[in-house]
Amino acid sequence: MTELNEQQRRLTIKLVYYGPALSGKTTNLTRLHDLLAPQLKGEMMTLETEGDRTLFFDLLPLGFTAPSGLTIKFKLFTVPGQVAHDGTRKAVLSRADGVMFVADSQNNQIYNNGASFDNLVTNCGMVGLDLSRLPLVVQFNKRDMPDILSEEEILARWSQAPWPVHFASALEGTGVLTSFDALLEKVYDRLDPEFEFQTVHQLSRAEFVAAVRG
Repeated sequence: MTELNEQQRRLTIKLVYYGPALSGKTTNLTRLHDLLAPQLKGEMMTLETEGDRTLFFDLLPLGFTAPSGLTIKFKLFTVPGQVAHDGTRKAVLSRADGVMFVADSQNNQIYNNGASFDNLVTNCGMVGLDLSRLPLVVQFNKRDMPDILSEEEILARWSQAPWPVHFASALEGTGVLTSFDALLEKVYDRLDPEFEFQTVHQLSRAEFVAAVRG
């Protein structure tokens, strides 16, 4: 969960991009790295499996300083989509403060999307995350592909789910910031009662999102 270093006046928030293989999790982080300009932004780091192009995870560090002097840092991770790396998925998911589930909009990926979301639910339980309270946004990526589910079909399938659904083409950069903003807003609402962003740190939800955008 969120790490507060009171001595250094630093709060670290962990966000995880989860989803099936090749759904565009890494491309999302690459676009965010290009589009965001907060006060503090590190280089994107990648760890690859030996002899395999599969990404174990990516890490994108971001941050800013609130008017109160509290430094708020974000660590954005992706998880590997392949089933063989489920242990790594659990390790990366552990202590997450928010999750972006990146689904593939292509018609032939319906099963993989479902299996990956079921895996997210299972792994949340295994690492002690309460899915009913965890800030979560669903992003249907690859809207630039030819054979995709329509927005109406997707919204109908997810109509009973409590999580917001957004549409994106990470390759083209569309929808990446919109879905990220939605996750930041949910994270703010979840953490504000504990850390009093609004009253103690003079930071409204809109200011919180704007500071991450830069």
